[in-house]
Amino acid sequence: MSKICQITGKRAMVGNNVSHSNKKTKRVFNVNLFTKKFYWVEEAAWIRLKISAAGLRTINKLGLDAALKSAAQKGLLKL
Repeated sequence: MSKICQITGKRAMVGNNVSHSNKKTKRVFNVNLFTKKFYWVEEAAWIRLKISAAGLRTINKLGLDAALKSAAQKGLLKL
């Protein structure tokens, strides 16, 4: 799987390393991803998600079911 959060849709960005002499080389800013298991009460099943730290905060704020439904509406998950 690629480095994309399944809840928020965050993905790696491309930028520059800038040296002291102001020379620029390409680099990648990766997402802070975790693979985490959650118990989904509505389906009575364990699910495994690859989520970012921001996605984890979203689940803590909204709840797992609401976060999964909003991610499915965005097209990030298939339920």
